[in-house]
Amino acid sequence: MSAEPDAFLGGRLKLRQPPRGAHRAGTDAVLLARLLAPAPGTTLYDLGAATGAVGLAVARLYEAGRVVLVERDPDLVALARENAAANGLDARVAVIEADILAPGAQRRAAGLEPDSADIVLTNPPFFEEGAHRPSPVPQKASAHTFAAGGLDLWLRTCADLLRPGGRLGLIHRADALPACLDALRGRFSDCAVRPVHGRADRPAIRVLIAAVKGSRAPFRLLPPLVLQDEAGRFTREAEALHRGDPWPAP
Repeated sequence: MSAEPDAFLGGRLKLRQPPRGAHRAGTDAVLLARLLAPAPGTTLYDLGAATGAVGLAVARLYEAGRVVLVERDPDLVALARENAAANGLDARVAVIEADILAPGAQRRAAGLEPDSADIVLTNPPFFEEGAHRPSPVPQKASAHTFAAGGLDLWLRTCADLLRPGGRLGLIHRADALPACLDALRGRFSDCAVRPVHGRADRPAIRVLIAAVKGSRAPFRLLPPLVLQDEAGRFTREAEALHRGDPWPAP
């Protein structure tokens, strides 16, 4: 565990995380937390929540609504609960220990009911087994890897938990966009994709995907988000996102 909590959102959120070398929340979590703004009374799930960075950031930024953190690793579940309490958010944040890839009966037994979420935010594992060299750190390898077909099953669970018309927010590797769109097809539409570039002159490294369950609206490709300028400093938009400020005007 990190000796001191890490600061997010300009210091408004403090998170205890595993030690460096393990899977730790960073920019991906910030971008996902800022992707969809929940309306008052919204129930939002953070699937694969780890220490709770995404869901707790949403709970800090948006006062109304209920946030549910879902994580299978018991050590991370304990950290997520500790983080919710330490930030004074435990009254609005529930933490459920559950495996997103488990059969539906097991998920329901853990408290994950179908059609119970208005928004699902998720950062699924980035790799399937055999497609990359896994980390020697077991917890990090588990966070980054699942079995073949895991992405389709993961997004099937997202669709199961969302109410009709519910919104999905997803972040993934840029080169995984075709696989993400394949897994979304037939379950989600009104799909909006925003490429994320480290710098403007370099290929995208991530994609942010927003989609709606049961919608028939067409696909949209949005303008890119660039994280750093030529000097390696955060762009104005990236800085605003990390600080939790309102999105800057164009």
